[in-house]
Amino acid sequence: MRIGICGGTFDPFHRGHLDPILHARESLQWDRIVYVPAFRQPFKTDRTTASGPHRFAMAVIATESDARLFVSDVELERGAISYTVDTLEQLRGDHRDDTLDWVIGDDNLAKLLEWKSIDRIFELANFVVLTRGSAKVPASLETRVTEPARRPAHGAIVFAENPIVPVSSTEIRRRIGAAESIDDLVDPRVARYIHHYGLYRKDPV
Repeated sequence: MRIGICGGTFDPFHRGHLDPILHARESLQWDRIVYVPAFRQPFKTDRTTASGPHRFAMAVIATESDARLFVSDVELERGAISYTVDTLEQLRGDHRDDTLDWVIGDDNLAKLLEWKSIDRIFELANFVVLTRGSAKVPASLETRVTEPARRPAHGAIVFAENPIVPVSSTEIRRRIGAAESIDDLVDPRVARYIHHYGLYRKDPV
């Protein structure tokens, strides 16, 4: 199988986490897509987030209507800082003969060489880059760039063709705090979940 893996805080899960992935799915020929909510991302250790169970639940709600979309609690169960290499080691053990594509936004390219055990990550998976702006691959990694149809089981960097969805979790949280509508930014079921549990409100219930 070819599996796309999307790690992130998903605080909350919104259209920008889903629409570009679904658009890129056919060209990348993913048999399944796995979302992995982080316990705590290494570059966001100073941020307070909604609880892991809430973020996991919102991701499940937003993806449950598509049988090829899955949500994994592997990082939430592990706890501590969520390093990509640790997650891929675990997933590779369950998918020894599959192609694993770790999906990132192009804003992550500049810091890619700072990721923990980046060489080991390339031994475990490819990177699929969602286009958001005009970020470039670090010079030392340019030889890894290849076309989607030619990518191996691991070790490559591939650029996806995807729509740019102008939405961010920060804007959603701001709107909620200001008592503004978020119906155009998230799945209606996610909006109802947020409202029901009083998430991101200045005066949470």
